Amino acid sequence: MALPHVRGGIRFDSVGFSYEDGRPVLHQVDLEVEPGETLAIVGMTGSGKTTLVSLLPRLYDVSEGRVCIDGHDVRDLTLSSLRSGIAVAFEDPVLFSASVRENLLLGAPTATDEELEHALAITQCGFVDDLPWGLDTRIGEQGLSLSGGQRQRLALARAVIARPRVLVLDDPLSALDVHTEARVHAAMHGVLADVTTLVVVHRPSTLAVADRVAFLHGGRIAATGSHTELLQSVPAYRAVLSREVEEMAR
Repeated sequence: MALPHVRGGIRFDSVGFSYEDGRPVLHQVDLEVEPGETLAIVGMTGSGKTTLVSLLPRLYDVSEGRVCIDGHDVRDLTLSSLRSGIAVAFEDPVLFSASVRENLLLGAPTATDEELEHALAITQCGFVDDLPWGLDTRIGEQGLSLSGGQRQRLALARAVIARPRVLVLDDPLSALDVHTEARVHAAMHGVLADVTTLVVVHRPSTLAVADRVAFLHGGRIAATGSHTELLQSVPAYRAVLSREVEEMAR
């Protein structure tokens, strides 16, 4: 069936997932995200964070349980209608050997130049103005003519332009310096206000955009709550964030 108008309510219902038989990555994950809520997902490397958010747009299908959007099992929906309401931006972005404009318009083919410029401003993509032909500059396969941070910001701009009801972010700003990242986070608050967002956190600074946090430990949701609540009550959560800070300092 085609997904009707998307409100953005998400539910993971007893979700399990395995890449290989007998080696589950996720176990009995129960999690609900309200429409318009920004949920950060925190956990150690290998805890299943990226796998979990990849189940929503059906980059993978669950091994057990179900993932629902607005009460509909995503497996019952056509891929085109499901993905038309979801935009994604991952740490390793996919860009094509085409112009900046053409890459951005993959998210919204009818977007105007004004809308493109607005999204570029939100994601701190002022570097586009310095390219030889601006929006019409070809960036090469996978955007290899750009730096890692520039590629990530363009991919995020493409997601913003799509004006999705649901946004899936997996550490999309990891290549940015802390000052640029902070500016993007500040500008993104307006974008995220009415959008249901799942954001995988690798750097504690990313928690600035979240309304609530889900702590994934051993492939299960060990705790949910505000960042402050989890800091106070979940030692393992504090340990993960401390480790991330130490790794950034190296």
